[in-house]
Amino acid sequence: MAEGSRGLGEPAYFVLAALLDGPMHGHAIIKAVRVLSESRVKLAVGTLYGALDRLAANHLITVDREETVDGRRRRCFRLTEEGGSQLRAEARRLHQAASVVIGTAFA
Repeated sequence: MAEGSRGLGEPAYFVLAALLDGPMHGHAIIKAVRVLSESRVKLAVGTLYGALDRLAANHLITVDREETVDGRRRRCFRLTEEGGSQLRAEARRLHQAASVVIGTAFA
C-alpha cells in the first residue's frame, strides 16, 4: 500500500471515501469527511491540504479541475483508479480486523 503496510490513517481513509461520489474541492471534502466519520474526523484546512498533497504524491488522488470562485482559485480533486483500489483494500482489511473482535456474525 502506498500509505504504508499499516494501511491508511483514518483521515486519509475518509478523504478517499469522500471522493467516491466524484470530484470535490477542499471545503466540500472537509464537510463530507465530518459527515462520513460521524464527526470523529474534523480536518483543519492545513491538515487537509497536507493529506491531499500526500495522497496525490502516492497517486491515490489527482486534481480534476481548477475553478475561480469569488476571485479565489479552487482545486477539485478526484479519486484515481489506484486510490479506489487502495480504499477498497483498506475497507476489506478493516472489516477483517473488526470481525476478529465482533465475530463472524459481523461478516
